[in-house]
Amino acid sequence: MSSQRQGRAARRSARKNGAGSEAVRSIWPGIAGGHFQPISDGGIEEIHKTALRILAEVGLANASSRCIETVTEAGGQVSEAGRLLFPVQMVERVLQQAGRGFKLYGQKPEYDLDPSGARVHLGTSGAAVHIIDSETRAVRDSTLQDLYDMARLADALENIHMFQRTVVARDIADTHEMELNTAYACALGTAKPIGCSFSDARTMRDAIAIFHMIAGGEEAWRARPFCCVSTCFVVPPLTFAEEALSVIECAADTGTPLKLVSAGQAGATSPAPLAGAVAQQTAEVLAGLVYVNLLNPGHPALFGALPFVSDLRTGAMSGGSAEQGVLMAACAQMAQHYQIPCAVSAGMTDSKMPDFQAGYEKGITELLSALAGANLIYEAAGMYGSLLAASKESFVLDNDLIGSVLRATRGIEVNAETLAFDAVRDVCIDGPGHFLGHGQTLDRMQSDYYYPATADRRTPQEWSDMGAEDLLVIARQKTSEILTSDPPDHIDPRLDHAIRERFPIRLSPNLARPEIP
Repeated sequence: MSSQRQGRAARRSARKNGAGSEAVRSIWPGIAGGHFQPISDGGIEEIHKTALRILAEVGLANASSRCIETVTEAGGQVSEAGRLLFPVQMVERVLQQAGRGFKLYGQKPEYDLDPSGARVHLGTSGAAVHIIDSETRAVRDSTLQDLYDMARLADALENIHMFQRTVVARDIADTHEMELNTAYACALGTAKPIGCSFSDARTMRDAIAIFHMIAGGEEAWRARPFCCVSTCFVVPPLTFAEEALSVIECAADTGTPLKLVSAGQAGATSPAPLAGAVAQQTAEVLAGLVYVNLLNPGHPALFGALPFVSDLRTGAMSGGSAEQGVLMAACAQMAQHYQIPCAVSAGMTDSKMPDFQAGYEKGITELLSALAGANLIYEAAGMYGSLLAASKESFVLDNDLIGSVLRATRGIEVNAETLAFDAVRDVCIDGPGHFLGHGQTLDRMQSDYYYPATADRRTPQEWSDMGAEDLLVIARQKTSEILTSDPPDHIDPRLDHAIRERFPIRLSPNLARPEIP
């Protein structure tokens, strides 16, 4: 027997006996992007210079007294029009001490994320006010139960890496109670990194008190803060939101990671030219980074420049446009220019249903963002109607889409093993003339190829013979399977009881764990 045949037989025998059969994954959290760069190096430098000029010459309106005092003590100025100006040298000096190299933590270490370099992760966000039923096409108000269900879905679906609040609990009228319950529903539903937002610092401090209880105390929280607070601290164009500035201050005081968000709409609240939209949003986020780092040098804060797109025929937001994907990729480039982890938004289809439009809009915006190396891609699962609605079964569908996006982002590794010369020689000279069953094929089928869990790859005739089942039916079945299984158990029932004793938690106690002995 030839050496090639002996080698092939040995590999088959090893696989049959289980040796070397452990699957090597084709995708993983943190796959490196950076292959797509819509802006040239020279263009990045021009946007940077323009952003600095905006901060120095135009500045921001409505700064709070604490913000004015902090920035002016560091070299800032207040213009005759009352706008807070950020001199170029001050901005560049403070940015040198901005937080870099930090992680986003889960309640379990296996879910920790490293958003450095061009590592890519995808997850949820949004503040949808409606739930869409893909079967009946009914639209209803979202509830706290819906939010908890979505956190559970994110916890169970491996390609959704983090969970930020997706829907508004419209069944709770009081804002303080709604935001507290939102924070706890997220933390109870998943052990992955979570994200929330707060209207004021008082509510945020109460939520952080809950997080302290979950983490095991303030010191444990500061060591591994598992919630990143998203704050729209600026109202484009170039106006501070004073209450949101108090959220930045609270984060700096409590060691809570921040997503600093500036979300203008190109052609409405930011310039219509895409470069101008990126420049304005960059300037606004830099202002937030300067402020938080003056309060707490090195604070973990994400670069959340999010220029959205207006359909200029109507003025309505167009979250699923190709321009949206290009803008997010450009903002990822700007964050990489500053070497600060970034957060972008993609997957915000304008479609109202999981249909063809949703598929291509989600796909193109998420893929462009990932290829550009955006560290944290929010709104990547479950969102419809330009963030006005959400769908539970879409989490299952989007989990597959995200897997495909990650596989495309990974690209192709070229080395002696992957060039496969030995395999070609083996098959063509001494083998059966095909690679099916070849040892290398079997060894690489998990490491090189991504297999969607729900996508239908049968022939049309096989599909018809098996009942012609729609993909949405499969997604609804999988969603039901997850939500009727045992809930996550990362929060001890005694701790859950203690939290409910102290705070007005509205989720049913039965959702947490069985009765406490």
